[in-house]
Amino acid sequence: MDKTKILFVCLGNICRSPSAEAVMKALVEKKGLASKYEIDSAGTAGYHSGEPADRRMQRHAINRDYNLTSISRKVNAKVDFDHFDYIIGMDDQNVEDLEYMASNDEQRSRISKMTDYCKSFNHTSVPDPYYGGADGFELVLDLLEDACEGLIEHIENE
Repeated sequence: MDKTKILFVCLGNICRSPSAEAVMKALVEKKGLASKYEIDSAGTAGYHSGEPADRRMQRHAINRDYNLTSISRKVNAKVDFDHFDYIIGMDDQNVEDLEYMASNDEQRSRISKMTDYCKSFNHTSVPDPYYGGADGFELVLDLLEDACEGLIEHIENE
């Protein structure tokens, strides 16, 4: 059976998308579904390519038992759009950038926004915590936990 392949995307791939990757990996592991999924993250820009996740984001994630181990990379449109089943942007700008990178309607149909899967929160995006304080990092994790639960339900019920 083919794995469901998910790529989480934010701007720099150091806060939101690596956190989404870690949260999703932890949830599918906890639910005994890890063998059914391939999960990765990337950024629409390559500002931080080759770097680990933001240290502040790592600290907040560790407090919730998530380990951000991914190394930042830029979306590779020539490969990623054909490889991944779901390409999930964290905000409207990420989604717009992804739609611009996609080369056809089939690829565009794989793009969605993270908050589309939220079950409890009504936010329209996962806000970038980079220039804010601790509350921003906590909100990101709250939104991602909610949205990843909803995403798993969506995929498993398809």
